[in-house]
Amino acid sequence: MKEELGDISGNKIIHLQCNTGADTIILSKTAKSVTGVDLVPENIYFAKKLAAELGIENVDFIESDIMKLTEIHNEKYDVVFTSEGVLGWLPDLDIWARTIRKLLNETGYLYVFDSHPFFLSLDESKLDKETYEIKYPYFGKCPDEDDSIGGYASEVKHGVKSYFWMHTISDIINSLIKAGMHIEFFNEFTDNYYDSGNMQPSEKNGLYRYIYNTDKYPMSFSLKASVYHVK
Repeated sequence: MKEELGDISGNKIIHLQCNTGADTIILSKTAKSVTGVDLVPENIYFAKKLAAELGIENVDFIESDIMKLTEIHNEKYDVVFTSEGVLGWLPDLDIWARTIRKLLNETGYLYVFDSHPFFLSLDESKLDKETYEIKYPYFGKCPDEDDSIGGYASEVKHGVKSYFWMHTISDIINSLIKAGMHIEFFNEFTDNYYDSGNMQPSEKNGLYRYIYNTDKYPMSFSLKASVYHVK
């Protein structure tokens, strides 16, 4: 991911869906400044607390729904960064893409690293047994609904409604094209950014992998899209 993101020294970055700000702070070590954005008030509270405790001064955090961010924020950035479990929480990628375009300056670009839609369609409880079954419809437009949320950055909360949307590869790419973005690359990987069940850590990149999955199916993807210029 670091190699794909490129040299961000001197860049002004906005990190969408930043969670509790760990990656925001990592980006700030190289970038000129980084602004993290997240919907959850507690995430922003702890992100600011972490930055203060570490003495990081070139970061800022905004509490906002990405779908409504441009209603309260109109600054321009060199890079929009978002990664690891982000797109499925968004109900409308067209709004997401238009938001990104409004946030970028005329030479800016977006970088995404997230779960591959094909992997998200499979029954995750059976992958370690090399059993591949479609559990979540790839072309489904109704969100997957759950009565709990959390479990990675905080304790699981029950008695709440959470929704996760399936977005196809064409949904992702076409939303950005419609917003005036140029796709520079779309890369697919057999590694995952979290252990989805009995996976092995990969020494080369800090991700997780199934030993058997050297060429069978993708688990994650990366994408870079720059502002499109008409010649």
